Amino acid sequence: MTGLTGPAPVLTRRDAPPVGDLAQPVESYARARDLLRSAQAQQAGFLADTVSSVPGSQHPPVLYLEGEEHTEMRRATARYFTPTQVETYQPAIARLADDLIGKLAQRGEIDLDDLSLELAVRVAAEVVGLTNSRLPGMDRRIERFIPASLNAEPGLPTNAPLLENMQQAAALSLFYTLDVQPAIVARRRAPGDDLISYLLSRGYNDQDIVTECVTYGTAGMITTREFISAAAWHLLKSPELRAAYVHGTEKERHAILHEILRLEPVVGTLYRRTAEELTIGGEVVPQGSVYAIDVGQANLDPAVMGENAADLCPMRELPRGVQAQGLSFGDGHHRCPGAFLAIKETDVFLRRLLIWNDLEVVREPSVSYNEVIKGYELRGFRVRLGKARA
Repeated sequence: MTGLTGPAPVLTRRDAPPVGDLAQPVESYARARDLLRSAQAQQAGFLADTVSSVPGSQHPPVLYLEGEEHTEMRRATARYFTPTQVETYQPAIARLADDLIGKLAQRGEIDLDDLSLELAVRVAAEVVGLTNSRLPGMDRRIERFIPASLNAEPGLPTNAPLLENMQQAAALSLFYTLDVQPAIVARRRAPGDDLISYLLSRGYNDQDIVTECVTYGTAGMITTREFISAAAWHLLKSPELRAAYVHGTEKERHAILHEILRLEPVVGTLYRRTAEELTIGGEVVPQGSVYAIDVGQANLDPAVMGENAADLCPMRELPRGVQAQGLSFGDGHHRCPGAFLAIKETDVFLRRLLIWNDLEVVREPSVSYNEVIKGYELRGFRVRLGKARA
């Protein structure tokens, strides 16, 4: 697919160095990967210090676990996200994608970011076990979790305004009452093959489970939503790329998606704190050092990605061991467990959407940034089925 190589539009990339003095920036791919792969470089992002000490919680979410406990939890839950298991989700994802595109066909015009939110939440909900909600609208309830005013960079204040704290507490309470609690009750009666059932088997209490569900909601569902929109934006801006995607094999389509993700990592910065003195790339790193890994810059490192690192080039030649998406899914023990699922659902949905020749953009999305996730947010991405269907 080298014929598709060419300059890529800069849609979401930004220069975002650390604001405070604690975190040291890392921009080279090799150094970033070494830090992410070190067992002694621990999670320091996503408000780790705050979330890992939630009152009433006996088990920190897997995103914040370290050591043997983390390894055991990842090993036990990995079966929900293997390529083989993800293939079993294909029929359900396809039906949901068809329903969502049917909604577009019925209305004629819709915000694509609304469709991508519903898709990401409903797919992940099946895996997690959030399938017994008392009322519809779980996608919007999850959307309200993330505080708008906080910055998750280590060393910065983590106190949100009182009103925002109250609003977030209300959103969490509603999510628990309407979505999590009925799922827990149902699985205590009849366990299923999902995450909540597994957590119950390990003795997790309701507080533990709702915290884990919030983690999956923010770190999983919300990020997949943004990538679907970003990938659609790239494909709709380039007729040549869109045609190659729609008519390509699954391998070719996934290569295009991975390359877009390399250029548009949803989580732009990953934070790590060293638990002991390390040697990274021949340099001694003191215990307690905090690093801000710039995923976007690492993914553009010409020493790894080539001189045309900023171009969009599906199936580009890469050194052995380098993933096509770079570090956009992270690396090491905290690598995103849902990587295969995210690409699968994105592909199933976008191929069905983009095959409509009369699909057109009414309004390109606005781009803003969430400083808790350290990622972009695309909103108001209006699309319609054109005059051919009028």
